[in-house]
Amino acid sequence: MRKLRAGVIGCGAISPAYFKGCAIYGALEIVACADLDVSRAQARAAEFGVPRALAVDALLADPEIDLVINLTVPQAHAPVCRAALEAGKHAYAEKPLALTRADAADLLALAQARGLRLGCAPDTFLGAGLQTSRLAVDEGMIGEPVAAVAFCCGHGHESWHPSPQFYYQRGGGPLFDMGPYYLTALVNLLGPARRVSASTRTTFATRTITSQPLAGTVIPVETPTHLAGTIDFECGVVATMVMSFDLWHHNLPRIEIYGSEGSLVVPDPNHFDGAVLVRRHDEREWRTVAPRHAAGIGRGTGVADMAAAIVTGRPHRASDALAAHVVDIMQAFDESSSSGRHIAITSRAERPAALPPGLPPGRLD
Repeated sequence: MRKLRAGVIGCGAISPAYFKGCAIYGALEIVACADLDVSRAQARAAEFGVPRALAVDALLADPEIDLVINLTVPQAHAPVCRAALEAGKHAYAEKPLALTRADAADLLALAQARGLRLGCAPDTFLGAGLQTSRLAVDEGMIGEPVAAVAFCCGHGHESWHPSPQFYYQRGGGPLFDMGPYYLTALVNLLGPARRVSASTRTTFATRTITSQPLAGTVIPVETPTHLAGTIDFECGVVATMVMSFDLWHHNLPRIEIYGSEGSLVVPDPNHFDGAVLVRRHDEREWRTVAPRHAAGIGRGTGVADMAAAIVTGRPHRASDALAAHVVDIMQAFDESSSSGRHIAITSRAERPAALPPGLPPGRLD
């Protein structure tokens, strides 16, 4: 298979996971990296054996690069993807794809007009944990899905992240930060959403960083930090979702799916692996569903899948349509809280193709 030559823009905290994760796949090779701070790009290039460290404009202009991996901060995801597409390159972004459904739709239209592929994280739904969950649903282990819950609750990132400011700016908060993992997992399991309703609040007007190197810095909070909502899926499932940076302690599950014949415990969608549990109506105990997919893969799987799809001509799984649908849902949550009404979801994304069971690490087909 022909390898695509990729360049990384954004060499911050998430980039090592991509440099390592992409290396196990034969569909692409990272040949350059760039950052607004060129010295940071040079450090990552030396650390991971990347041949060239460039300025951002130089990477975008380089005719040797086929695909841009966009690992910038959320506010820059849409502009950098647009620049990559306008430069004639395929683009794959960290989540979220954009901060508004309009910007996401514009990117999809540009990619289609240019005949280019656009993809987006999260790709954790391609891991053994969520693919095993998908098999359990598709094989009818719990009957027809009826309801679901999704919880992602904690007290924010200022106690551990080295630069947590953007988590409290527009495009951050628990919904835009962690929501894509949970919503992508739910769409992968249940299909597209048709409407949402929600209430949101901002509990603390400021946050004080306690992690290094910015300990003591006070951050103004510009985005809601607690959300409670419901999602009606086209398949009929009604899901309850709570996302919060305002809770100190809890004993809530990550995701559970409830069916006509039993219940399914889905592992943390922020990770690729994890135990999947099922309990049918006539069983006294929960049991573990044996995984039939390779463990140990990581971030970069989605962009590798897109690279392989470009070469073979098939659809890619971590698609722009899926990412835009997630952005639409997240914006609709905010609109529902502001307006006090249900919001219809106007975008649509089909469930991505499941990975075939039994593939070794490094294989996607």
